[in-house]
Amino acid sequence: MRTLCASTLIAEFFVIGFAGLVAMKSGDLSTGTVWAVCGAAMLLSVLLCGLITRPGGVALGWAFHVALIAGGLVVPAMFVLGPVFTALWWASVHYGRVIDETKARWAAQAAQGAEAP
Repeated sequence: MRTLCASTLIAEFFVIGFAGLVAMKSGDLSTGTVWAVCGAAMLLSVLLCGLITRPGGVALGWAFHVALIAGGLVVPAMFVLGPVFTALWWASVHYGRVIDETKARWAAQAAQGAEAP
């Protein structure tokens, strides 16, 4: 699960950076504000990669995606990209768990096979 979720979060790192470039074109926001918010979100996406397997890591990822969608209030394209990445997040969590369970089952079968004469 960790690999799939981390891949999604790293892709979001780049999307947030590009959204920051788009937000800079808005006359309502200062460059410092845009990069403070985007920089914090980019840092959070990288930090979440390490927190995925810890308790509450997946829940933090869901909260991160809610904030990503809310970014559409500043950059309207995030109303489209946010749900797309939220769907990718769901798929990463769901199929990552399926893969982890399958690997554990195969490891248990291999251990039983190694014990038999």
